[in-house]
Amino acid sequence: MISDVLAEAREKMDRAVEVAKDDFATVRTGRANPALFQKIPVDYYGTPTPLNQLAGLQNPEARTLIITPYDKTALKEIEKAIVAFPNLGATPTNDGTIIRVTMPELTEDRRREFVKLVRSKGEDAKVVLRNLRRKAKDDLDGQKEVGEDEIARAEKELDAITKTHVDAIDEALKHKEAELLEV
Repeated sequence: MISDVLAEAREKMDRAVEVAKDDFATVRTGRANPALFQKIPVDYYGTPTPLNQLAGLQNPEARTLIITPYDKTALKEIEKAIVAFPNLGATPTNDGTIIRVTMPELTEDRRREFVKLVRSKGEDAKVVLRNLRRKAKDDLDGQKEVGEDEIARAEKELDAITKTHVDAIDEALKHKEAELLEV
């Protein structure tokens, strides 16, 4: 029973770390990264659809991204969605078959804003981990048929699991900050 609680907590924390890393990838650096564009919602026949489901994304150059829609009728809507997406600052050009997006150079102030944004996302991810830890601890405390020593050992293991995952988020955060501040 205790092992089930710990395994579930570990699995959920693993997912939380992956979500945090994906979230960090959506913050742009000086390069055009396809991950920035994947979750942009495009109004496709009245339904908000993620861009990666409507088009192929290619990165031929450092600051250029080519978007090739699977359905050519969606070109205008994709272009509108890119322009309307906040904090992107990208300028799309449409040639009738593909959309070429050029990312502007980041200024020092903009880089610092993005570092703040990434730190905020990192703190949000840590809050999720702490909430998962609290729930797992409550589940452990609810165990009636297990001795106090076993619960104390399980709580120490839970703390170690939590620390490992918080360290993973900190490491990803440090890597992303370095990437953002790199000129």
